[in-house]
Amino acid sequence: MIKVAILGYGTVGSGVYKVLTENADIIEKRVGEALSVKYVLDLRDFPGDPVESVLVHDFELIEKDPEVSIVVETMGGLKVAYDFVKRCLLAGKSVSTSNKELVAAKGAELLTIAKEKNVNFMFEASVGGGIPIIRPLLNCVTPDRIEEVSGILNGTTNYILTAMAEEGADYDALIKRAQELGYAERNPEADVEGYDSCRKIAILTSLVCGRQVDYEDIYTEGITKITPEDLGYAKQIGGALRLLGISKIHDGRVHSIVAPFIVGKNHPLYAVNDVMNAVFVKGNMVGDLMFYGSGAGSLPTASAVVSDVIEEAKNIGKNIPVTWEAEKLPLADKGEFSCRFLVRTKSAKEKIEAAFGTVEYLDTDTAAEIAFLTGELTESDFEEKAGKIELIHRIRVSI
Repeated sequence: MIKVAILGYGTVGSGVYKVLTENADIIEKRVGEALSVKYVLDLRDFPGDPVESVLVHDFELIEKDPEVSIVVETMGGLKVAYDFVKRCLLAGKSVSTSNKELVAAKGAELLTIAKEKNVNFMFEASVGGGIPIIRPLLNCVTPDRIEEVSGILNGTTNYILTAMAEEGADYDALIKRAQELGYAERNPEADVEGYDSCRKIAILTSLVCGRQVDYEDIYTEGITKITPEDLGYAKQIGGALRLLGISKIHDGRVHSIVAPFIVGKNHPLYAVNDVMNAVFVKGNMVGDLMFYGSGAGSLPTASAVVSDVIEEAKNIGKNIPVTWEAEKLPLADKGEFSCRFLVRTKSAKEKIEAAFGTVEYLDTDTAAEIAFLTGELTESDFEEKAGKIELIHRIRVSI
């Protein structure tokens, strides 16, 4: 019997415990051996909960127990999680985590330790919740040169943008509703400012390129400045607003960005609504692939975590190689990224055309502004031209 320990009994940790116990018979058939949860670590007590029989408060019990072969980390955060995960790997235990902050910051280092100790460090749930994306990237499209990986990587922001467009609902009211529904944290900053999506696209890009991509180097813009007017213009041109994380690889240069985009009906991410997430991958041989599903939630995320546990259980004493070197990968300058732009301005058409040349004007409900679409421009070209008009707002466009 393979013994498992879980670090953290919150939303995801409790889901992992539920999957491992309720689906024990299925998991045993998949592994060829039974898995048993020996410990669950948490600072709190849970009177009356079935977890009481395995609940512990001392991490060293897990670290020093030779019976524990696999540890699941679902605490979140960086400092304590990093310390505990590193110590588990050094103690010869495989680790599965859903912690995108940990993976984005320390993934390369932890993979190196796992290789040295002949164990595994896996993190399927760190990017798309219940969506399988890490393992397909590592195992299913390995013959390909990946040219693009992009996606809707945060369910909270997608829910808000969808509801704003479909209901005309107020942003602040939607934040409150998302919190009540459990889609948003009490402090939603990491979601709405794009930081969560940024960490996830950094992980995907590191895996695709095989070198460390620091999320701090990726230009990141959230959804807090999106207005009903922006959504109206998106609808007018047959598009939908989505917060995207994008990495495009061209001629050995990596262009990464996280920002709101208007995507057209032919875009693979157009129809991804509400709290759903999706990842788009373009390979030079396989072509376009889409991975779609629930990007968060206790059981979908737990399912992805346990898929790692099963893989680790089937490979006890064997390290599964993952190419992610600690050497930093420099990203292309943000100014080189190119797309179209939807622009709202107070300037007259003469001034617009003097700056941008021929543009496509949109219908407006007010004389106070003019809205138009540019052709494809680099970010630096756009900023230079936009400096010549009175800019109200601009949104990137992928139609």
